[in-house]
Amino acid sequence: MDVVAVQKEAVALPGPCSRIPIEHAPVVRQILDQVGDKWTLMVIATLRGGVMRYTELLRAIPGISQRMLSRTLAQLHHDGLITRTAYAEVPPRVEYALAPLGDSLHAIVVSLIDWAITHHDEIRQHRARFDTDSAH
Repeated sequence: MDVVAVQKEAVALPGPCSRIPIEHAPVVRQILDQVGDKWTLMVIATLRGGVMRYTELLRAIPGISQRMLSRTLAQLHHDGLITRTAYAEVPPRVEYALAPLGDSLHAIVVSLIDWAITHHDEIRQHRARFDTDSAH
């Protein structure tokens, strides 16, 4: 067995991460970082309703800034999760929609958002209790 093979075996990832080929791990981490981002989750969930324009998304996603929406849309388009259709009109019109890849992620995203909504009060109570305990 050569040295490279031995090194790869020595750094095998534990648990569910063991399914990730070591050479794919950096890209998988990048994908999880992007997909796990709060604004990505909100955009994916919001676009399930169909085609939307930038200003509609901005109004539909509480708290997102124009800069963050632009960055999130650009990254999602770059990764193939959404489509961006620009129309040569005056004024210009751009529409966004879920691509098939983004649509395959939608149920997972909505499930995670629903979990956060369901457990909101419980988590706030734990945080308050922790903050009170930490103050003493």
